[in-house]
Amino acid sequence: MKQNSAQQNKPLDPRQNQGNIASNTLARFIAFLIRRGARLLTGARSLWVGCEPELKQRIYFANHNSHIDFILLWSSLPKSIRRQTRPIAASDYWMKDGFKRFLIQDTFSGVTIQRNREDNQDPLQPVIDVLAEGYSIIFFPEGTRNLNDDIELLKFKSGLYNLHKQFPDIEIVPVWISNLRRVMPKGAFVPLPLLSTVIFGCPLDQHLEMDKVEFLEYAQQQLLKLKEVEYQ
Repeated sequence: MKQNSAQQNKPLDPRQNQGNIASNTLARFIAFLIRRGARLLTGARSLWVGCEPELKQRIYFANHNSHIDFILLWSSLPKSIRRQTRPIAASDYWMKDGFKRFLIQDTFSGVTIQRNREDNQDPLQPVIDVLAEGYSIIFFPEGTRNLNDDIELLKFKSGLYNLHKQFPDIEIVPVWISNLRRVMPKGAFVPLPLLSTVIFGCPLDQHLEMDKVEFLEYAQQQLLKLKEVEYQ
């Protein structure tokens, strides 16, 4: 149904506009505090060993050990790139309450996804949408945090492979985040002051001929190679 001209030209409520401005200002301020705080507490350093921090569309994929993984990776990006990069996060954790929802959506411009398929809907659809809009993303192909000290990486889910098949021209960059299992152990609310390193590797070669198993194994090996860089 079409609105009449009076409804269409109805001015916005100034209080609503003021509320949006205040919310956006608060979100930017919190993002600044969290970004600086995370890097100070972890003493984080960024190593770009396989690529340069260029303003181009990329899928940054990383190992996943704690809830601050994406914050540390996101804060390692230059400002211009950070503004065009959206972290992908699990809705069952980040949409639990209003504060977490505010953090992931307003502060970090994150995209939340269901980890399990529901009602025949593709869990990756929100990710596909933002990539189609031209954004870069931060993606964790393990699907959940790896809390096992005896395993370097959990087996990758199929998401990274599916995104590569659908967006073959987007660079896929492995990023190894070191030491965060100790920096932010399970159950902790504040990071421990330990050194951490964010290492950006070479973009993956385009391997459209590989099947899912081959490609995911290749991606895992390229990510694991970066762990050795920290000690060189």
